[in-house]
Amino acid sequence: MSDLTFPIARQRPLDPPDKITELRQQGTMHRMTYADGHLGWLVTGYAAARAVLADPRFSNRPENMHPPIPARMEIRRSDFRVPPGFFLRTDPPEHTRFRKLLTGQFTVRRMKLLEPRIEEITKACLDDMEAAGGPVDLVQAFALPIPSLVICELLGVPYEDRARFHEDAKVLVNLETKAEDALAALGSTMAYLHGLIQRKRKEPGDDLLGGLIESGELNDEELTGVGFLLLIAGHETTANMLGLGTYALLTNPDQLAAMRDDPSVVDNGVEELLRYLTIIHLGPFRVALEDVEIEGNLIKAGEVVGVHLPAVNRDPSRFPDGETLDVSRSASGHVTFGHGIHQCLGQQLARAEMRIAYPALLRRFPGLRLAVTPEEVPMRSDMSIYGVHSLPVIW
Repeated sequence: MSDLTFPIARQRPLDPPDKITELRQQGTMHRMTYADGHLGWLVTGYAAARAVLADPRFSNRPENMHPPIPARMEIRRSDFRVPPGFFLRTDPPEHTRFRKLLTGQFTVRRMKLLEPRIEEITKACLDDMEAAGGPVDLVQAFALPIPSLVICELLGVPYEDRARFHEDAKVLVNLETKAEDALAALGSTMAYLHGLIQRKRKEPGDDLLGGLIESGELNDEELTGVGFLLLIAGHETTANMLGLGTYALLTNPDQLAAMRDDPSVVDNGVEELLRYLTIIHLGPFRVALEDVEIEGNLIKAGEVVGVHLPAVNRDPSRFPDGETLDVSRSASGHVTFGHGIHQCLGQQLARAEMRIAYPALLRRFPGLRLAVTPEEVPMRSDMSIYGVHSLPVIW
């Protein structure tokens, strides 16, 4: 039995836990004991991570998973079930069916068509910030409303209902959430979306949910599950990237200046922030369906493999000097959006939002700075998606 458990606590807010860095320097795969005593694996190397995530002999279904941390034990023992349509936690052919239906909605071309609207939403948030004057919480004033408004409009969800699913999302991604609270939050958002879909059946709209209804391919339960996944993922991830990314730039002023003053840096800068920060810091996890050998390590059928994305994205074999934030570097190939068939469906939308939002913020407020010390900014170590709980700024 290994004495290694999944490290969460960070010694520095922008770096993975020191234990993870030590492990990565020692090798690419490590035996790890999961919270319920299951002996599985932890991957910290780039090549090994891509091999696991691309291999069809690994499953993403939750039935045979084991909780990586004690805080997830209660949910594991509860009646928490993945809803129909929540295709992120399925395998082919079920996953293939949903993915095929949705892939055309998130192409680079379609996201390009959304950019003028993203620019309008971003400008409106900046106008409101300027009118309010500082200090403001950048999370509430900027980082959260931009992706929330965009995903609401894309799906056809009324933005005025956002408070309801924002609160439910916070409960669901909190690592300390009790099972009954998680079930209540899930039920609340699912009930809301089911009612919305019923209304859309009577009055279809020109939006993603309306299009899925019109296709006739999915039943109401499946439509609700798809809507839930896209709604929660569509605002939680990008919101935390905008908040944490701004914190990273404010605490690295030379990198901030490059993102603000040199338009040619922005594309690389977004990819570098995605790599360097890697806000998915708990998983992904896979279960071996049969014995699989990866880099000389025999993973037996039924064993769980956890991929530590923040460590993988700093593997020096793929990203030399990966411990340094350098917005001018080409960080292509990072696995922040995953790899293989489960690679993030909305990654082009997230990129478009960040390419527009970061420079717009920094150019509107060239004197932007923290209103508190860096140490006083509350970090989201207690959430499955890392970031900042709030970011007080002035200019």
